[in-house]
Amino acid sequence: MTARQLAGVFAPIPTPFDSATGDIAPVHLRHNVVRLVEAGLDGIVVGGSTGEAALLDAEEQRRVIAWVRDALPDRSWLLAGTGAESTRQAVALTRAAGAEGADAVLVRPPSYFAALISAASLADYYRAVADASSVPVLVYNIPKYTHLPVAAGLLQQLATHPNIVGVKDSSGDAKTLAAYRDAASDWSVFVGSGALLYAALELGCDGGILGVACFAPAACAALLAAFRAGDRARAGQLQERLGPLDKEVVGKLGPAGVKAAMDAVGLYGGPVRPPLAPVPAAERERVAKLVGP
Repeated sequence: MTARQLAGVFAPIPTPFDSATGDIAPVHLRHNVVRLVEAGLDGIVVGGSTGEAALLDAEEQRRVIAWVRDALPDRSWLLAGTGAESTRQAVALTRAAGAEGADAVLVRPPSYFAALISAASLADYYRAVADASSVPVLVYNIPKYTHLPVAAGLLQQLATHPNIVGVKDSSGDAKTLAAYRDAASDWSVFVGSGALLYAALELGCDGGILGVACFAPAACAALLAAFRAGDRARAGQLQERLGPLDKEVVGKLGPAGVKAAMDAVGLYGGPVRPPLAPVPAAERERVAKLVGP
């Protein structure tokens, strides 16, 4: 396990693409990372759902990790999404992430054959990845995309593995989050929904990996700081601000919406990678008003 407790608010950053070539744009990537950390975030996640990981090849994922590691201060966390459709592929991505400087990896379940994967097979998948990984592993529950919910009972089975140290829940269900906290008392538990950050902290969770932190980082960091300081009123006010942003931008519009919001606040969002479609002009205007001062 890492020497420090894995905790705080992280941004699962989008992958910036050059508008002319469609290639990853490392200059924009580094600029975004620096700005987000300066706003008070504890770390960055690359290769997640908001990062369009399913649309990146293995070499692109490896290079993004290296570029972000180079841009991050030493005390900032770097997590990398390394889930894949085969255990073999997930192991390879995980080993590459560790070699490029990721502090930990975030591993989603396979999705294509979701209906054929048993609880035992899923447990074997996670154990195999953790056995092969040089860095700690977090389980990633995002049934919206994988169609394979991670049961709290699975976390109990995996809790004895010394290299599996946490979980991110993006189900949007506070009951699931509470069940995770109870099932894995020694793990770092992160919420994936900005609308539930305050509730997650009340449940004893360790922080959030939040799409809304990509374009409202200061508010996310301030909410966590206020909660830790015992200022529940301030934390509640910030949650009221973040809830609609999470619902309207992240929840309804996905990666394209997050990128539009980043453009609106002076970061680089840029285009999504096809077959994802950009946010229409009218929606971009609505997003800009939502994230405005």
